[in-house]
Amino acid sequence: MAQAAAQTAQAAQVSIGNSEFDRDTAVTRREEGVYDAELSAGWTIIHAVNGGYLLAMLGRALGEALPHPDPFSVSAHYLTASVPGPAVIRTQTVRTGRTLSTGQASLFQYAEDGTEVERIRVIATYGDLDALSDEVRTSAKPPAIPPPAHCLGPGDGPAPIPGSSAITERLDIKLDPATIGWAVGAPSGKGEMRGWFGLADGRDADPLSLLLTVDALPPTSFELGLKGWTPTIELTTHIRCRPAPGPLRVSITTRNLAGGFLEEDADVWDSADRLVAQSRQLARAPRA
Repeated sequence: MAQAAAQTAQAAQVSIGNSEFDRDTAVTRREEGVYDAELSAGWTIIHAVNGGYLLAMLGRALGEALPHPDPFSVSAHYLTASVPGPAVIRTQTVRTGRTLSTGQASLFQYAEDGTEVERIRVIATYGDLDALSDEVRTSAKPPAIPPPAHCLGPGDGPAPIPGSSAITERLDIKLDPATIGWAVGAPSGKGEMRGWFGLADGRDADPLSLLLTVDALPPTSFELGLKGWTPTIELTTHIRCRPAPGPLRVSITTRNLAGGFLEEDADVWDSADRLVAQSRQLARAPRA
């Protein structure tokens, strides 16, 4: 009872701007177009820093560098695995217009000999989500996911989820039981992952955190019967509108694993039943 009250109080005190996610994705302007950053070990999967967390950090730097506030489309190529520690982000404005601006950014870390190693390169278009039209014409529907109380998280099993690491402590994920056969040795073979998503400290979602959300659930390859690291090669995310407060629903599917690679298509829905983000990524399938 006391623990539940403490968690409620913590959630009430955490808001956009003062959460662990905000602190760990912070960037410090060194000079025009150059930002210093510190990659936190709290967002790692095994030993590598999560790709969605990296995307959010680069997104924050671009939001400071460009004249428009919100990411609309962000395409990232992951060149080498990032590790916790210092990093530098270099941005460049490609084009600015009345309603949209486009920029690119690269994140670098340092090799043992002091040379810079590029980890991830992004090109993105920014705008103002609050200025968008309210008109919606869609055939998309929110995924049918049982209520959170009937879904399962990392703490519901007898052992940690395979491949999980420090990032799981910062996320509040409850997976649809129909998509976690892999956790008990009975994968469905369907290549689907669905669940409820939030940050563990209660911070509501915003456009930047959506860049994390699309890459935060376990990979669909688990439900194909493959276990292990599934590194992202390329990830493109579209932010469609500013999310309403409350938990998000995430649906991820893959239809084609071939040649050692697979695609993942993600849809993210907010508490108002709006499609707030979409993404597609190409990933390397886990190796036997």
